[in-house]
Amino acid sequence: MAGYGRHRTTYDKGGYDALRSEIQMEKSRLWTRNLGRDDRCISFHGKEARFPYLDEDVVSYLNSLDVTELCDMDRPKGDGDKMILRLIAKQLGLDVCTGLVKRAIQFGSRIAKCSDVDRFGSSRKASGTAVHMNSKLTTQSS
Repeated sequence: MAGYGRHRTTYDKGGYDALRSEIQMEKSRLWTRNLGRDDRCISFHGKEARFPYLDEDVVSYLNSLDVTELCDMDRPKGDGDKMILRLIAKQLGLDVCTGLVKRAIQFGSRIAKCSDVDRFGSSRKASGTAVHMNSKLTTQSS
């Protein structure tokens, strides 16, 4: 949480109050936007995803924290963002990776953009209601 470029941009424009609102909005649409995309991709290949960080106890704990406990936007990228993950990695002895700037795998690999542009003509038109049909994505009407 609070570790992507858009979070830093939101903070730069409106401080921690704006960042709190942005993260709350992201949490409210996580199930349809992010998990919808992930589920489409994984289930298309006959697999079922597991999301240990979405365990109720983990989510409840993270929701109890203020955004200032998740990040310190006055510190540089790769240090002040995703502080909890960096701390855990350090405690596990994974010092080499604790200072790296993090990227979500679908963005780091560029697969999300390629897939969305190929299927929808734009990386912004895909939604959590899109489904694979005959190797093409379409949108379910609800």
